[in-house]
Amino acid sequence: MSDLNELMKQARQMQEKMQEAQEEARHREVTGEAGAGMVRITMNGRYDARQVSLSPDLLQEDKEIVEDLIAAAINDAVKKLEEENKDALGGLTSGLNLPEGFKFPF
Repeated sequence: MSDLNELMKQARQMQEKMQEAQEEARHREVTGEAGAGMVRITMNGRYDARQVSLSPDLLQEDKEIVEDLIAAAINDAVKKLEEENKDALGGLTSGLNLPEGFKFPF
């Protein structure tokens, strides 16, 4: 029975750490870039665009090029956020002996 109590204690601790990590993720900011830095998008952990920066040289390009670079910078920021979140949350389960392939429902 003490094994079950210990497991429940670990689960509560992990849940608290998970909530802390999720809160930290909300405040995280990354900058996605495209076109060798001609377009920069700063995005927070809630995937809100906080700032858009366009190089003055870019404004002389065709509209389609500008649109493509903005989309690429957004995608770059999203990938960076996902990687940082994965790294931050991945460390939480390192001390647990979970079955291979086990996934949390959150």
